[in-house]
Amino acid sequence: MTTRSEHQKGLIAIFISGVIWSTGGMFIKLIPLEAIQICFFRSFFAAIVFAILFKKKAFGFDRISIMNSFFYSGVLIFFVMATKMTTAANAIFLQYTGPIYVFLLEPFIYKTKFERINVITITMCFIGMILFFVGELSPGHLAGNLVALLSGIAFAAFMLGMKKNKPENQSSSIFYGNIIICVVSAPFMFNINSVSPATFAKLSYLGIVQIGIAYAIFSYGIKRVMAVEGSLIAMVEPVLNPVWVFFGYGEVPSILSITGGVIILAAISFRTFIIEKYKASKNKLTAIASKKTL
Repeated sequence: MTTRSEHQKGLIAIFISGVIWSTGGMFIKLIPLEAIQICFFRSFFAAIVFAILFKKKAFGFDRISIMNSFFYSGVLIFFVMATKMTTAANAIFLQYTGPIYVFLLEPFIYKTKFERINVITITMCFIGMILFFVGELSPGHLAGNLVALLSGIAFAAFMLGMKKNKPENQSSSIFYGNIIICVVSAPFMFNINSVSPATFAKLSYLGIVQIGIAYAIFSYGIKRVMAVEGSLIAMVEPVLNPVWVFFGYGEVPSILSITGGVIILAAISFRTFIIEKYKASKNKLTAIASKKTL
C-alpha cells in the first residue's frame, strides 16, 4: 500500500478547501435573512472555530494585523451583500478581480518592478469586468455588481496587507476580522423574530465549515505546495460557486457574466503560471552560474 507524499496531501487539502469555499454562495442565497444578519452568525461561529483550532495564534496582534482585519471584514461583508443583490456568479467573479488591483498597486506601494505581463493581465481583466455591466441590468443587480467590486478591492487590500503581516499573525487577522464583523452587524440582530432549525444549521455550516475548517485545511495544504499551485487549485472556488447555486437555488447567470468570469480567471491563472515559470527558470540559471564560478 503506497502512502501519499506531503506534496500530494497539500494539493488535495487545497482542492478540498476550495470546494468548501465554493458552497458559500448557495447557502447565502438559501438563507432567508438579510446579508448583514448572515454576516453576524457566519463570523460568530467562525471566530469560535478559529479560537479553538489556532489557540494562542488567533489572539496575537499588532497594528498591521488589525488593519488587515478591517480589510478582511470588508471582503466578507461586501461579498455576502453582493451575493444577495446580484447573481452568485457575478459576486464571486468580481471579487476575484482583487489580484488585478494588487498587480496595479504593488509597484507603487512596495516599489517593485511593473511587469509587462501585469499590464496584459489587467487589460484582459478589465475587458472581462466590462461584460458584467453590459446588457440589461436591474438596479439591484447593478448595485450588487458594484458592491462585488468593493469586495474585490477589499480583497486586494487584504492581500497587500498580508504581505507585511508577521507569519504568526496571519490567522489572528482573520480571527479579529470576524470579531469586527460581529460587532458591526450586532445591532441588526434585533430585527430577527426567529430562526428556524434549518436556517440555523445553514448559518452554522457557513461559519464552522465554510470559513473556519476550510481555512484550517487550506493552511495545512499551502505549507506543502508551491504558491502557484495553491493559487491555481484554489480557483476551483469561483468555478464551482455558480454551479452549486444553479443546482441548489436554480439561479442561472447570463452568458456575458460567465464569459467575463472565464476571461478574468484565465488571465490571472495565465499570469500566475508565466511569472512562476519565469522565476523557476531564473533561479535555475542562477544556480548553474554559481556552480560554474566554483
